[in-house]
Amino acid sequence: MKRRTAAAVLLALAALLPAGAAFAAARPSIGAKSAVLIEPSSGRTVYSRNPYSRRQIASTTKMMTALLLLERRSLSHRIRVLSYNGSSAESSAGLFPGERLTSADMLRALLLASANEAAASIAVDVGGSRSNFVRMMNRRAAAAGLRGTHYANPIGLDSGKNYSTARDLTKLAVLLRTKRFARQLMDRSKATLHSGSRTLTVYNKNTLIGAVPWMNGVKTGHTQQAGYLLVGSATRNGVELISAVTGEPSEAARNSDTLKLMRYGFARYRSVTAVQKDRQYATVAVSGRSEQAKLVAASSAAVVVRRGTGVDTLDLLESVPSEIKGPLRRGTKVGFITVRRAGRTADRVALVTASAVAAPTLLSKIAASAPPLTGALTILALLAVGATLLPRGRRSRRREAARKEPA
Repeated sequence: MKRRTAAAVLLALAALLPAGAAFAAARPSIGAKSAVLIEPSSGRTVYSRNPYSRRQIASTTKMMTALLLLERRSLSHRIRVLSYNGSSAESSAGLFPGERLTSADMLRALLLASANEAAASIAVDVGGSRSNFVRMMNRRAAAAGLRGTHYANPIGLDSGKNYSTARDLTKLAVLLRTKRFARQLMDRSKATLHSGSRTLTVYNKNTLIGAVPWMNGVKTGHTQQAGYLLVGSATRNGVELISAVTGEPSEAARNSDTLKLMRYGFARYRSVTAVQKDRQYATVAVSGRSEQAKLVAASSAAVVVRRGTGVDTLDLLESVPSEIKGPLRRGTKVGFITVRRAGRTADRVALVTASAVAAPTLLSKIAASAPPLTGALTILALLAVGATLLPRGRRSRRREAARKEPA
C-alpha cells in the first residue's frame, strides 16, 4: 500500500515539472567503452564516460581526411583515383583507378560509403604523398587542441599509433560541421557520383540517417580491434547535440547508445529566443532634432540553455552611440546587442534604425557652423527680426484695407 502511494506521489510531481524535466536526471545506461555527449554552442559536456581514454578509431579517422580536403581544395577540384589494394572486408565505393572525380564526389564516397580508395587518393592529392598527408593530419589535430589524438594513416586501419578519444572525436565533429557542404552531405542517406559518363550511387553507412528524423551526422567506424564506433549529431527544436560512442560490440549497440545519449541531452536542454527581430531595444538622440531614433534588432537570436535556466543578460555594446546624425535610411546599422549566457557572450545581433532619420534643422545647422556665442546671437537676431517684421506686416495689411474702404 505504501509503495503504491509513493508511486502515485512521484507521478503527480512529474506531471508538475516542465516538459522534459522529468527525464533530465535519468542518466542513460550504455555499453560503450567510452562515450561523450556535448552541447556545442556552449561547449558543455552533457554526458561522459571515459572521455579521455585513447582507443583505436577505425573510419572515424576519415573526418580529419575530409576536413583537410575541404580546407585545401575547392569542391570542383578533380582528384585522380589511385590503385588501392585493400582486403575484401574494407569499405569501398567501387571507384576505378585512373578515374577523376571532383572533391565533392570524393567527399561523398569518403563520408557516406567510407571508401578507403577515396581516402588514399585524397591523401596523395592533398599531401603529395601518404606520409606527408599523415603529418598534415597530426599538425591539424594539434592546432585543433586534440591532445589525445594521433594518426598513422588517412583511412583508419588498425594501428597502435592511430587513435583518439571520445572527447576529441566530438571536437573534430564540431569542426567538420562548420563546413556547409559536409554538414549537408552527412545528413543524406545516399548520393550519386559522376566520373565521365559513369554514375555511381553510394549509401550512408550511418543507418540512423533517414530512419530518425532529427539525426543528421556524422561518421561511422568499425574494425576488428576498434569495435563499432559512431560519431553522431542531431538537431531538434533548435537544440544541437554531438555525441561519440566507441568500442561497441555491434552496429545495433552503437545506434542504440547514440539515441539514448541524444534523448538524454534533448531532455536537459532547450532553445529560447533571446533577441526578437524588429523588437525595439534602445533609443538614441538625433543631432539637431528634438525626436529620438528607435533602434530595433536586425535579426532574431536563439540560445540553447539548460532547462530551468534562462539567458543571463542582454547588454548594449559600447558601439551604440549616445547621439546619431541624419539623414539615415531605415535599417541603418547603429550598434549591436549581445546575449550573455553564464557570463559568456553567446550571440551578437546588429541594432538598426526602425525608421528613416531626418537631417538636422536649418537653425541647428546655423548654430553648429558658427562659434558657440556667435551662433547663439545669430539665432536670437533672426528671431528678433521675425518678431519685428510680423507686426509691421499686420500694420501694412490694415492700411491697405483702409484705402480700399469707400469714403
